[in-house]
Amino acid sequence: MARALLRLLPLLALGAAVTEAQSPPQTQEDDYTRYELLAPDTAQFRIYYEVTATTPGARFFFNVIRKGSVATDERVLDLETGQPLKWEVVTGAQARTEGHPAADLDAEWIKVHLARPVPEGGEGRVLIDKTYKDAKSYYRDGDAIVFDRSLGIRRNSVLLPAGYRLVSCNVPSQVLTTPDGRVMISFMNTGAAAAPLVIKARPGLAPFSSRAATARGPSAPVMLPSQADRLAERAHGDREIVYSLEDPATHAFSLFHDYTESRPGTSQYFNVVRAGSRVSRPAAVNLDTGERLQVETLSGAELKARHLDAGDPVEADGQVVVVTFPAVRPGGASRLRISETYMDPARYGLDGDELVWDRSFGRPRNTVVLPAGWTVVASAIPATIAEGGDGRQRLYFENNRPDDMQVLIRARPVAR
Repeated sequence: MARALLRLLPLLALGAAVTEAQSPPQTQEDDYTRYELLAPDTAQFRIYYEVTATTPGARFFFNVIRKGSVATDERVLDLETGQPLKWEVVTGAQARTEGHPAADLDAEWIKVHLARPVPEGGEGRVLIDKTYKDAKSYYRDGDAIVFDRSLGIRRNSVLLPAGYRLVSCNVPSQVLTTPDGRVMISFMNTGAAAAPLVIKARPGLAPFSSRAATARGPSAPVMLPSQADRLAERAHGDREIVYSLEDPATHAFSLFHDYTESRPGTSQYFNVVRAGSRVSRPAAVNLDTGERLQVETLSGAELKARHLDAGDPVEADGQVVVVTFPAVRPGGASRLRISETYMDPARYGLDGDELVWDRSFGRPRNTVVLPAGWTVVASAIPATIAEGGDGRQRLYFENNRPDDMQVLIRARPVAR
């Protein structure tokens, strides 16, 4: 009997090796992860991971437990039926022999028993719900909390604890508000590498009455630019603009935009004020020399009477800011900064107790500086968020597309 068993063991090992070698690689798609940050002192966050298993015939799906994290409170659901699925924690070696031949041998894996083998041309949709404890990823920094984690999944969101306001976020993200008033950061990672996400938040989010947003957006007719404009290199675009929002009750904001003029002989710049806005305090400077430039505000009628062409049609009562500078020499260029203050009730103001900024951006690089004492709770377009030395929050929008971004921001006062 002993000799028979000794002869059998190599055959069993060979069979396992053949099974591992013949197992197709695990395939998946539609990954989405939501991280719900729990009480800061726990260093814990709950993870909702939605994933679709796509390996034909697969009976199991394997999800790695990240090294350095302690997983608890796991459960797994079949997304088709909402019913619980059987699961267990296995070693990397087990994962390799049971359906994931590329599994990391040094990691532990959640082995999910799918409701049915993945059909040819079909899929198995799964929700894995688990709580991680990881003090290196989620921790306190003074009065702030920090979520610092490299995320390889392409679609992710992070939900802040109740009462916490977003201070900064280094990955361009949407900022949203959940029905219970918590702030959520959401982004799609289009890069080839994992996103090195760092989010900082502090307590102090003012309470609000939960209700649907009521502010109506301004009309935004869509007009396609020429093919030459649409095919211009966006990354080399030199126009950038910074909006500094004043008290939302005033509907006012100041701005400056930088622009490089390189057309030989050009000596004037025309800034057509969009309909619904009124401009005041225009100024301009040549950034190359520091020279203050001549600036005047003309109506469309005055522009026509002086036979000036702004490049775009201007209504008779419309406004145009005209900047005059020394003519550009052949082979040269002038870098100009134009500063203005606008009032625009249709695009900037209050909706109940929240600030609303609803404006289209056409430039590649755009910055919105919130008023002192306000914090973002919603941003429809992904933004990189930071807090300046003056304590004011800044949202950076980079648009690598040739069309306009319809930027919608909602903000709330910081609780005192």
